Amino acid sequence: MRKLSPIDTVDREDNAFSLSTGDLMAGLLFIFILLLMGALLQVQEKAEQDEEIVRRYDQVKTQLYIDLEEEFKDDLKVWRAEIDSTTLCVRFQEPSMLFDNNMSTLKDNFKAILSDFFPRYIDVLTKPEYRDNIEEIRIEGHTDSNGEYFHNMQLSQDRTRAVLQYCMGLLDSSNIEWSRTLITANGLSSSHPILRDGIEDKSLSRRVEFRVRTNAEKQLEDIASKRARRD
Repeated sequence: MRKLSPIDTVDREDNAFSLSTGDLMAGLLFIFILLLMGALLQVQEKAEQDEEIVRRYDQVKTQLYIDLEEEFKDDLKVWRAEIDSTTLCVRFQEPSMLFDNNMSTLKDNFKAILSDFFPRYIDVLTKPEYRDNIEEIRIEGHTDSNGEYFHNMQLSQDRTRAVLQYCMGLLDSSNIEWSRTLITANGLSSSHPILRDGIEDKSLSRRVEFRVRTNAEKQLEDIASKRARRD
């Protein structure tokens, strides 16, 4: 039998090393494919979760609008109010019925409206299909652009606090604690005017709004914020 020369020994060692490198590359490629598949599955799962949030938001929002409209359909014209189907905002926009000029004391007409509206409003929001989905109930006060901005900011804030205080006094004990954790009063001065053909309608701009925000809406905002950061 022929003895192996030093060159034959080196060739054998080189071949063995080449095979192990190939096996290593194949293993790394397999791991990469597994990681890629895992990442794609995570992206798909996240997209499905986001789609479910959108679907649930649309479903809750649509049904809540239907219930609010059904509850108050006979009263809105009398109150000079409206419900926005897009934002679920209940808007009281007849300033002569709300407050005297430059004052934050509720008029008797507005007290009577709130006494009828607010307990029924809370009754709708506390239905089992909505109660756990409510993230915030916002009472917003708006002024027109007449006057100094910060004066109007203080005025609108004082008005929303007056509305909040009066409304909380209308609730029975079963809804007070739940409402306290969700209701906020927000004075916005003239920052959100009502425009008609690009021109401010100052009468409609002086208004009080009740807005409801669901937890699905908050999740949608978080999704949009994350996408904006990625972009």
